[in-house]
Amino acid sequence: MPETIAVYNAAGREIGAEDRAVVYESGLWHASAGVLVRSTDGKRVYVHRRTTTKTVFPGMHDCLAGGVLAPHEDPAEAAIRELSEELGITLSPHTDRPLPVAAASWDGAWAGRPMRCHLFAYELRHDGPFHHQPEEIAAGWWWTDEELRSHLEDPAWPFVPDTRILIPDLLR
Repeated sequence: MPETIAVYNAAGREIGAEDRAVVYESGLWHASAGVLVRSTDGKRVYVHRRTTTKTVFPGMHDCLAGGVLAPHEDPAEAAIRELSEELGITLSPHTDRPLPVAAASWDGAWAGRPMRCHLFAYELRHDGPFHHQPEEIAAGWWWTDEELRSHLEDPAWPFVPDTRILIPDLLR
C-alpha cells in the first residue's frame, strides 16, 4: 500500500506530499526525525542494526530511532511516534518530549539515485526495556560514545550515511 510522505524544498520548507516510492526514485527532498537514546546516566548510546528487508539502508547500523515525516507532521511528534514504533518507548506528546540536539541536511545518493533529506535529531534519556519492531530493527545494544566513534572511524563500517553527518553534534 503506498505511503504518502511530506516533500520539502532545498531550504527545508514543506511544499507538498508524494508517495514514498516516488520521493526515493526521484530524489525529492523530504524530512526525517530521529532520536538518540542515551542511558539515564548519559554514558551509553543505544545502537541498532536495521533489518535486511528495509527499503533504504538495509542491514546497516544506526543510533537514531526515526523515520520520515508525514504531510504536515511536526518533527518532534514524528520522533515520538518513531520511538514508539521502533523501540516500544511510549511518551506523551505533551509532557515527555525528547530534546532537540541537531539538524542537518543530507544530499547524497542511495542505490544509484539521489537521496535528499532534512534531518531533525533529538535526544532522550531512557534505560529500556526496548521492544524492537521486527520489520525494522534486527538487533540493538548499548555502546559508549567511544565505542561508537571507534566503529565510525572505519568508513567501510555499514552505518547509515544520513545519521553519520549528525554524529559530531551527537557524540561527546
